[in-house]
Amino acid sequence: MAGRRSVVEASNTRQSILSCAADMASVEGLEGVTVGRLATSLNMSKAGAIGHFGNKLELQLATLDFAAEVFRKEVWQPAEHVTAGMPRLLAICASWMEYADRPAFPGGCFIAAASFEFDSRPGPVHDALAAHMRRWHAQLVADAKTAVEAGDLPASTDVEQIAFGLEALAARVTPNRQLYGDERAAEHARDSMLNLLGQRTRSSSSLA
Repeated sequence: MAGRRSVVEASNTRQSILSCAADMASVEGLEGVTVGRLATSLNMSKAGAIGHFGNKLELQLATLDFAAEVFRKEVWQPAEHVTAGMPRLLAICASWMEYADRPAFPGGCFIAAASFEFDSRPGPVHDALAAHMRRWHAQLVADAKTAVEAGDLPASTDVEQIAFGLEALAARVTPNRQLYGDERAAEHARDSMLNLLGQRTRSSSSLA
């Protein structure tokens, strides 16, 4: 029993470290996360904090995976079982912008922030981030293709452009809110997504 409890405690400690690291990284970037700051924030020793990962690179990769899982649960999971194609694209837009309007991390969307930080920096973090984003892009493309096949989008639709447009709009929410103080940034992005998908916008509706 004691052994099982120690495994659970170790897992909980690891999750606490990753949650704290993701919060820090969303504001200051993954490079801004140091073992010393984590240890201080969590009232741990430096050895205890880094011991769950081995080194800073493994901590960064684990933090990225943690944030990607939060995105999956908040954005993909609510739409996963919706009918593929336009219905799922609309469900994705809804959950995505709800997530953007009430981000899980203090700096806004972790994945968007990390993409700006690592897009021109080759290495394991860049590659892992690109893999996460490619999977998401591929899902958007797949549903756009299904929407075309169902007649919900014109046959001439460039499905890569649809996916690119949705991603670009989502990426603007945090900068618009934090740089310009636009509290309706997620709503504006959502309505622009609906325009892109050929749906009627409801500019006065709430994201709540």
